[in-house]
Amino acid sequence: MTDPLGDGFAPDYARARAAFRRAASAAGAVPGGHRLPGHAAPDGSPLTVDTAYLGPRRPAKLLVTVSGTHGVEGFAGSACQTRVLLDEGLARAAGPGTGVLLIHALNPYGFAYLRRVDQDNVDLNRNFVDHAAPPHNDAYDAVHAALVPQDAQDDAPFPARELAGELLTLRDRLGTRVFQEAVTRGQYRHPDGLFYGGRRPAWSHRVLRRIVAEHMAGAAHIAYIDLHTGLGERAAGEPIFRGGRDPGARERARAWYGPALTASEEGTSSSTPIVGNTASAVADGLRGGEELTAITLEFGTLPGPQVLLALCADNALHLRRPAAQAVCAPDKRLLLDAFAPADGQWRKSVLQRAREVFDQALSGLAGCDTKAR
Repeated sequence: MTDPLGDGFAPDYARARAAFRRAASAAGAVPGGHRLPGHAAPDGSPLTVDTAYLGPRRPAKLLVTVSGTHGVEGFAGSACQTRVLLDEGLARAAGPGTGVLLIHALNPYGFAYLRRVDQDNVDLNRNFVDHAAPPHNDAYDAVHAALVPQDAQDDAPFPARELAGELLTLRDRLGTRVFQEAVTRGQYRHPDGLFYGGRRPAWSHRVLRRIVAEHMAGAAHIAYIDLHTGLGERAAGEPIFRGGRDPGARERARAWYGPALTASEEGTSSSTPIVGNTASAVADGLRGGEELTAITLEFGTLPGPQVLLALCADNALHLRRPAAQAVCAPDKRLLLDAFAPADGQWRKSVLQRAREVFDQALSGLAGCDTKAR
C-alpha cells in the first residue's frame, strides 16, 4: 500500500516515487527522469530525479515545483506535488499558455536514505556556487568542533544530552541569529560537517541545470517553488523570497504571496541568508529577459535547537556506519521528527497550505501580461 494513512504521505522514497509517477501518468503529464549512477535505494530500486510536465509545448508562463532538495524533506514535498497538483488536478487547472513542471526528489539519495544531504554529504542547497572560489563562511570554523563531536566516528552512543547543553551555551554566547547564520549559511572546508557545500557541482546540481535549460529557459514568466521542512512555525508554510533578478521581482512576489512573504536578507525570515541555493541555479540558467519569481516554501516542525541536534546526531550516525545500516538505526527517528513528522494534523496543514500557495502562484502567473514584453 502506497499511502497507509490515506493522507498523501508515502512511507518511503520508493513508494513516493511510484505514487508520483502513477499520478503523473493519470494526469496525462509528459514524464522525464535522470537516474543516479552507482547507487540504489535500500530496497535495490533505482534512485531517480523524476519530472512531470503538463501544458503547452512552449509555455509563456510556467509554474515549477521541486521536492527533495534536502532528501528527507521530500516526504512533504512529494505529497504536495502528488496529492495537490496531480491527484486533485490543480496542475491541469492552470490557465491558457501556462505550463506546470514538477521536479520530484531532486536529491533521491537523501530521500531514500533519510538524509538531508546527498551521497557525498553535500547540502545541495549550498552547492550552486563558484567552486573555484567558494564563499566560505569563516564563522562556521568556530562551531564545527561542537557540531561534530570528536568521538562521532567510534561506536560510542551519541552524546545527545551533553551536546544539547553545549550547543545552547554556544548559542547564548554568540546570540541566536549569529549562531544560526554561522551554522547554516554554508561551508566549504569541512567535508564531514554540517551544511557542507561541496568542492564541485554535485550530480543533482548538474541535473537541475539540465532541467532548467531544457524546460524553463525561454518562458516569459516563471514561478519557482522549492518545498522544504524544518524551519519556522510548525506547519505554517512560510514563503521565503529567493529571486529572481529583475528589478520588480520582490514587489511581484509580495503581490502574489501577500504579507506572509519573508526575506532572509531583511531579517524577516526563519531562515538566515544562505548561499548556493537552487533558485540561484535557475536564475543563472535562464537566457535573459525571463521574469523569475522564486520562493522557498518552508514548513516548520520542531524548535530550532531540536532540529539542529537531530542533524548532529544523523551526521554522527553516518560517520560511524554504512548508509545501509544507518537508515535502519533507531536514531533516524530524531531526523524524521525534525523533517518528516508522522503527525496527522501537521500533514493535513501542510497540504492545505500548499494548495493556497500553489493557487497564489498560478493566480500571479495569470496576471502577468506576456504581450507587454
